[in-house]
Amino acid sequence: MATLPTSVSRFPLPTAYKPTGTLHFPANPGAERKPAPRRERRPNSALRSSLVERQSPAKGGAAEVEAEVHLQELEEFLRGDLPHLFDERGIDRTRYDRRVRFRDPITKHETVEGYLFNIWLLKLLFSPDFYLHHVKQTGCYEITTRWTMVMKFAILPWKPELVFTGVSIMGVNPETQMFCSHVDLWDSIQNNKYFSFEGLLDVLKQLRIYKTPDLVTPKYRILKRTATYEVRKYEPFVVAETKGDKLSGSSGFNDVTGYIFGKNSSMEKIPMTTPVFTQASDDKLSEVHIQIVLPMGKELDSFPAPESKAVHLRKVEGGIAAVKKFSGKATEEVVRSIEEELRSILLRDGLKPQQGCLLARYNDPGRTWTFIMRNEVLIWLKEFTLE
Repeated sequence: MATLPTSVSRFPLPTAYKPTGTLHFPANPGAERKPAPRRERRPNSALRSSLVERQSPAKGGAAEVEAEVHLQELEEFLRGDLPHLFDERGIDRTRYDRRVRFRDPITKHETVEGYLFNIWLLKLLFSPDFYLHHVKQTGCYEITTRWTMVMKFAILPWKPELVFTGVSIMGVNPETQMFCSHVDLWDSIQNNKYFSFEGLLDVLKQLRIYKTPDLVTPKYRILKRTATYEVRKYEPFVVAETKGDKLSGSSGFNDVTGYIFGKNSSMEKIPMTTPVFTQASDDKLSEVHIQIVLPMGKELDSFPAPESKAVHLRKVEGGIAAVKKFSGKATEEVVRSIEEELRSILLRDGLKPQQGCLLARYNDPGRTWTFIMRNEVLIWLKEFTLE
């Protein structure tokens, strides 16, 4: 059996927020929380049984109590250790057996050396950010973590962003009380068994070119990425808005850009941001406002008043949104079709979409090829539970 070189003790990741257990996100803070119907994603039984050969201790016996204590200690260890997966500190290998069976849909290793090599390779190629959502015991000798990983493939000139969300099932050796297996299941595919061509295709399709301007955007964290949409948690942001004519239209754009170009009470020029939003607040998508996001980190009352009475400033409280990205020209027909498709999928998945939607357009249509444009349709959710 191979052993890890003594010079390799830790491998790295950036800080992550670490709430434990199930995460529940209401649409509005303070609003009454009602449980949303949810479809529980159960890992394949064959994957679970392959984690570690184990026998459950006698219920209520000393062995069961001891196992429970050890699992709680390992949960706390993971909460503190995993956020360092890709940073300079790195993970602590002393809680892993020498022979750790690691597997995700397109990668597998049979030793701790292979596991650490996989971490090193990801760090080298992708500059990944890892966010740990929760850690919880899911079996007698099993701990499950939920996470988001965002990676920029710096080797390619357009630096595509790859996003993976899912769970890691960590098997514990009942004799050593160390981790002996690690199986990753991605939310974006159905076939999570190694080797998954569906998983490889999921990677390759994220390498396509989307042009995102190097401008300030509203801050959000991706909670879940499925095959068809992302679920994001947006922080509050401020917009300058005026009435528009239709989702794909540009009516009112000159009014809101006039505000940031100096048509305000202090004649201040405000930095440009992206995207430009058009928001429809009704179920027929007919009551439309066009919005420009104002720079982050400032409160509503710190911005100068608009010179035009048609322009208003408003704070968007943020919340949870389901988002579908697409390229090409955002015509009214295309946008409405995507909104209808996304809403149908959300209802199928047991989520509760609010009425209306937003169209986010990131690019100047006069200076960007249509096939690399980044457009998005967003639908706010009434609530969301991250299992």
